[in-house]
Amino acid sequence: MLFAEQFAFLRDWLSDPLRVAAVAPSSHSLAEIITGEITRVHSPVIELEPGTGVFTRRLIQRGIPQERLALVESGYEFAKRLDWRFPTAQVLCMDACRLDQIELFDGELAGAVVSGLPLLSMPTRKVIGILRASFAHLRFGGSFYQFTYGLRCPVARCVLERCGLRARRIGWTLINVPPASVYKISRRNMLICHADHESHQSYKINAIPLGCP
Repeated sequence: MLFAEQFAFLRDWLSDPLRVAAVAPSSHSLAEIITGEITRVHSPVIELEPGTGVFTRRLIQRGIPQERLALVESGYEFAKRLDWRFPTAQVLCMDACRLDQIELFDGELAGAVVSGLPLLSMPTRKVIGILRASFAHLRFGGSFYQFTYGLRCPVARCVLERCGLRARRIGWTLINVPPASVYKISRRNMLICHADHESHQSYKINAIPLGCP
């Protein structure tokens, strides 16, 4: 299974290196860090760009039932394999930017988003779209977990400020190719978010200026 996953990953990387934006599947060490704060009480959980499903398997081991997972994967071949490996999870082959246009879990808000997206290689407009779409599905207190190979948070400070978000590095690992850090992104003003909890629309980040000064 491991060899098959590595071969499939390499094949997809060769076909579209900018989308995959990694030279190897994520390690179990990275999976442990990025899912470390997530338990059954956080379900349902959304995973963006699961790839080979390394994080997905760890989420299930941490108590998230398959049927309480939404796996959003833009790569068709990856999505097909995820659908086969996790038959009771919701597998959606789509761009994460469009996530706020659909309903998940019969309208129930998620407790966490785990992202394997290559945010560093994306334009600011797309990063904002992903954050807006993700937080539209996150309930009060929910967080967005993102890993990066870079030396700092993959979401620029100006984008975080304009989106009303904050980021904190929660771990890093050398046992990954290449070494990676994990950031937890959450809403900055939780009191305002709590007051607006009655409506899903209140969680959408609207009219955000694009680009940084």
